[in-house]
Amino acid sequence: MASHKKSPKANIDHAVEQAVAQAMATALPQIQAEVLRGVQDAMPDGTDSAPVVADAAGEQLLRAVTAVHTGTTQKEILKALLESGSAFCERIALFVVKNGAASGWQGRGFADDEAIRDFALDMNCGPVAHAMQHRVSAPANIAEMDRRFADRFDRPANEQMLVIPLRLKEKIAALVYADGGASGTLDAASLELLVMVTGAWLEVASSRKQSLKEDTDSTDRQAPVALASNHQDPFAGHAPKHSWPMTPPGDEAAPIQTVVPANEPPVEVPAAAHAVASSAAAAAPAMEASVELSPADAETHRKAQRFARLLVDEIKLYNQAKVAEGRKKRDLYDRLKEDIDKSRSTYDKRFGSTVAASGGYFQKELVRNLGEEEVSAMGPNFKP
Repeated sequence: MASHKKSPKANIDHAVEQAVAQAMATALPQIQAEVLRGVQDAMPDGTDSAPVVADAAGEQLLRAVTAVHTGTTQKEILKALLESGSAFCERIALFVVKNGAASGWQGRGFADDEAIRDFALDMNCGPVAHAMQHRVSAPANIAEMDRRFADRFDRPANEQMLVIPLRLKEKIAALVYADGGASGTLDAASLELLVMVTGAWLEVASSRKQSLKEDTDSTDRQAPVALASNHQDPFAGHAPKHSWPMTPPGDEAAPIQTVVPANEPPVEVPAAAHAVASSAAAAAPAMEASVELSPADAETHRKAQRFARLLVDEIKLYNQAKVAEGRKKRDLYDRLKEDIDKSRSTYDKRFGSTVAASGGYFQKELVRNLGEEEVSAMGPNFKP
């Protein structure tokens, strides 16, 4: 079986693929509602008809995406991936990729799910190597897998299986294995989309968690932008029981480490800060030359600016179509008013009574990020 021919998807830029997955995941409920409204509006007045029933497969995928988005911790999100992914296959398992090895985390549908935890995949076997090298899903015959795997977990009835890379940033953090088991059920397209959505949601959940932390380690305080190129391993605490000399895994993999986005603009340095406050002030926004910042105040300004960026990034992530249309029509604020006002309230609760309140960072970030530095794009009802 020529299962390792290069897929056309291998030539698609990863950033585009992930953006599409994120947009699909968040747009499905709205699309479904709009379709139902459109059909109902097209019916003659007084029509007494049966309720419109949406496509079963689409509803199933929508429920799976919703289950993943309900999770707020890494453990909840990954368990939701496995449990909801079971709707599209009979057997599914997640293997953590670390130090050139892939070790079992959890599985569903196997005769012995616990055995997944102590199993290390052969990284040189066909589908695993293909998924790692080309960063795309690898459909294959079970005979192409490591023989130990087939002997340990039995073969699916139709011999077909799939390996999907779970990517975070530019790194493959895990591999998802799926097959049809005894029934032969294996919906590869739905599983691929679900895994991409999971990777995107893990990053969002991690950023949310990190933004709520008041304390930041000293490295982050002194060089926030430098961390952008050093994406940390989200499964740092996971290791197989026998193969690698690491801390034995618990039920939950280690939390994902948040980094500052690579495209985050550099933060300007106050011109007249005291020398004793220089390291903290280096992370603070530009201010009047006469203002002098203490290390604590400089840190508060930096946190406020960073939090504003996170909130606005999230607005843009979940409203991509509205943002694009709003820029064209020059009415971003009117289209996104509910989300903007809710995020502004969140920002004010945290920084409205601090020294950073005068910075206006949330409003400035709306103009910079959503309006692309054009305040007119926000519309006439927006107050800078």
